[in-house]
Amino acid sequence: MHSTSGSIGIRARDLQKIFVSAPLFACKNGGWLSARTRTDAPHKTEIVALSGVSLDILPGEIFCLLGPNGAGKSTTLGMLTTRIRPTSGKAWIGEHDVSREQVTVKRLIGVVSQRPHFDSALTAREILLFHGSYFGLDPQERAMRAALLLDRFQLRDRSDLHVRAFSGGMLQRLSIARAMMHDPQVLFLDEPSAGLDPQTRLLLWEIVRGYNSIGKTILLSTHNMEEADALAHRIAIIDHGRQIAIGKPAELKSSVPGGYLLRLRFRANGVNWLEKVKSLEGVREVRLASMGDASTACADIYADRGGSLIPEIASLAIRSCIDLSHVHISEPSLENLFLHHTGRSLRE
Repeated sequence: MHSTSGSIGIRARDLQKIFVSAPLFACKNGGWLSARTRTDAPHKTEIVALSGVSLDILPGEIFCLLGPNGAGKSTTLGMLTTRIRPTSGKAWIGEHDVSREQVTVKRLIGVVSQRPHFDSALTAREILLFHGSYFGLDPQERAMRAALLLDRFQLRDRSDLHVRAFSGGMLQRLSIARAMMHDPQVLFLDEPSAGLDPQTRLLLWEIVRGYNSIGKTILLSTHNMEEADALAHRIAIIDHGRQIAIGKPAELKSSVPGGYLLRLRFRANGVNWLEKVKSLEGVREVRLASMGDASTACADIYADRGGSLIPEIASLAIRSCIDLSHVHISEPSLENLFLHHTGRSLRE
């Protein structure tokens, strides 16, 4: 991790967000009517998007929020960047209260949203120049920074074209360049590599590491385990609005019992043989994951070893008259950690 005396961190305490939505009712003409317009409407629906998340992100750190879609990652970033007001809890960028000092906070941060939006009538260069002007940069500095960023993001040959003709990957690169235009101390990236081709993703990772190397604090959200593992100094895994684990990638992976995960699928003509699997050398934990349909069962085996266990498990299955149809081995990974805590895949 690289940090300088000018780096600033992020703090959050017990952030909670409850969205309230009014149910819709069918109208006679086939349309929909909001409950807000009805006097006989039932109570509004409450959706808990985030429940008591606390974070301490160090100055100059690359920190990652990892979790599946709908886990609460974007809501967390929205509250840290002034876009969403928390139902309860507080957050700070450096020493500045995000809710009370929004103007100051906005000058310190750069934000890349999940879906970039641009004025399609502008060119890439004009978009960067306008953003620099919004943050009070003088014309000479705006022009210099725009040229440097267009080069860094490999957009110079398209810099004077209207962005309506840009591909998704080019728009994402431009979105990050725009967020960096005013040289923010903290950069927020919401699912930055979603939909990018491998080459553009690697370019993005290189730029993120480079920006961090000059002391900038970076918070990114992703459901891509490879991205989290490759970039983050520390990771918080979030699911259903709750933080379920936090630490360095290597620490999190080593916290899974045994590290290795063997997922078994077999005919559900008996699960008692799994008790025998528990007695095998190196097996730390055995969980019946699901019964699937009436004829199939799945089990997760956490163990200190992987491939060498397969013959022993197969032998036990044969002796127990179990039809073992599939074995999948995973080495220590963030996916295994998520499976261990939630019983489901990060990709679900």
